Amino acid sequence: MITDDEIKDKWFKFFEKHGFKRIESASIIPENDPTVLFTTAGMHPLVPYLLGAKHPAGNKICDIQRCIRTSDIDSVGDESHLTSFEMLGNWYLGSCPKEEMIKFSYEFLTSKEYLGIPKEKIATTVFAGDETAPKDEVSFKAWQECGIEKVFYQGTEDNWWALGGGVGPCGPDTEMFFDTGKDACGKDCSPSCNCGKYLEIWNDVFMQYKVEKAGDKAVALSNPNIDTGMGLERTTVVLNGLKSVYDYGVFKKVIDFINTKSEHKYQESESTKRAFRIITDHLRTAMFILGDARGVVPSNIGQGYILRRLVRRAVNCARNIGFDTKFFEDIVDIYVDKHGKDYSDIAKNRQFVKDELSKEVEKFSKALEEGHKEFEKVLFGIERHKQFAAQSGEKVENIISGKACFRLYDTFGFPFELTKELALERGYDVDEAGFKAAFEEHQEKSRTASAGTFKGGLADSSYESAKLHTATHLIMAGLRKMFGPQVMQKGSNITPERLRIDFNLDHKMTPEELVDLEKFVNDAIAKEIDVTCDEMSVKDAKSSGAVGVFESKYGEIVKVYTIGNVSKEICGGPHAKNTRDLHHLKIVKEESSSAGIRRIKAILD
Repeated sequence: MITDDEIKDKWFKFFEKHGFKRIESASIIPENDPTVLFTTAGMHPLVPYLLGAKHPAGNKICDIQRCIRTSDIDSVGDESHLTSFEMLGNWYLGSCPKEEMIKFSYEFLTSKEYLGIPKEKIATTVFAGDETAPKDEVSFKAWQECGIEKVFYQGTEDNWWALGGGVGPCGPDTEMFFDTGKDACGKDCSPSCNCGKYLEIWNDVFMQYKVEKAGDKAVALSNPNIDTGMGLERTTVVLNGLKSVYDYGVFKKVIDFINTKSEHKYQESESTKRAFRIITDHLRTAMFILGDARGVVPSNIGQGYILRRLVRRAVNCARNIGFDTKFFEDIVDIYVDKHGKDYSDIAKNRQFVKDELSKEVEKFSKALEEGHKEFEKVLFGIERHKQFAAQSGEKVENIISGKACFRLYDTFGFPFELTKELALERGYDVDEAGFKAAFEEHQEKSRTASAGTFKGGLADSSYESAKLHTATHLIMAGLRKMFGPQVMQKGSNITPERLRIDFNLDHKMTPEELVDLEKFVNDAIAKEIDVTCDEMSVKDAKSSGAVGVFESKYGEIVKVYTIGNVSKEICGGPHAKNTRDLHHLKIVKEESSSAGIRRIKAILD
């Protein structure tokens, strides 16, 4: 059996051998990106460099990026879905040598020194061409020259990468699949038929075109790139011939631990198995979020809301299988012991993760009490309706509507199963179909809201955003001058219209403090200070006094943006050239983001 750690080691060994520079995983909390809550792919933190900015590590880089995707959160519990995962990736920045990348892909997959997959077990797909761009004959030929016989041409839906609206950078991709040995489902069986014969393990995206307007033909991109992605968990499962991601490594270790402490056992039924898996997945993702250097705690908005939802779902599942939530801390230890080796911020924040997790579990217990009260209000409302209806001869059934069930679930975190259980005890039925309809509507809205994933980030590197990015540096400089060097940025969200920045502070800012902060920023703008960028080692950046969260975020060489004697921060950009470009900053709101975290919203006018 090959372990996930062995695959990681082989990945870096292979690409460093071929001249790629290893970079560290970025934070899972995106920096200044309004399009997503979390880092969703290895490509995401590299957006400025994919758009042409020079990367400090050069134009050939590789990494393993921790990622979070929550659009399919309700599918967790099956064999394969996870909310957090690790993505192996490598990039060519500013060039697109397809043949070389495909040969590297083939070598890593088949060489006995690396993954050692027999070439007969590999199938690949390439772009078949359409009215936007021609078929990718270069990739097709390259795979054939490697000795791969199963190469399939497929259409836009399967083998074309583009931004959400189809405008901007785009290009064909080639995907690699493992042939499980199952019988073909028919004469046209291919990786696109989803019959289970072929499992995807790697994807090379050739970002070589751009589309100016919807419906236009693609034209050559002046700054092409190659982006690749291999999901670590899925690859480990495939290589070991396992059925589920929960059958190996740290996941299996956690499930075995839960099995020793819970009243119900893992293999007892499909529902208990699903509960075990949800606890296992959700607590790992919660650990990643809480342990991240940029810091997020449970709340009712943004990343904090997702974190809260994950923890509360884990609590519900623990309740259903008779697993005491006091053991959540033991599970955190298992995960930190595993992942703290690769992500130092996680190891550093071990106790913080435990403390915040315990606080949220306690809050949820109180929320369940509120849910019970709301449940009683629902029954009271039904009974009153029955009394009035009796006067008109109308018949009212003892049934709780799907809408009411969903409100209890969505607003108070009250599990539907608990609503159903209590209703039956009191002689009521529940509209399960109505609940599912409301739930699916909510789920679809969530998917729509996250459909842009990181893709919108490529389109939002506008000059207005760059100016607002510079403004955040000035705001943070002002806050540190006013309240001390311990004040650090805890998150931000920038659109071309406004900025939003979170920071740690132990009190609500007074109107006078906000006036002083606004004046500090506007004084710096009025001085027309050049914004300069220097590349240096992390050690030199620290010694120079640059501000930044250094753990598990930056590579050996970083960019340091300096605004005169006002601000010096490590950052990926983009930025304005001079503070005069910002014109004037206006703070429009200051509010609480979460416990100990304040939030400022501001605009440039």
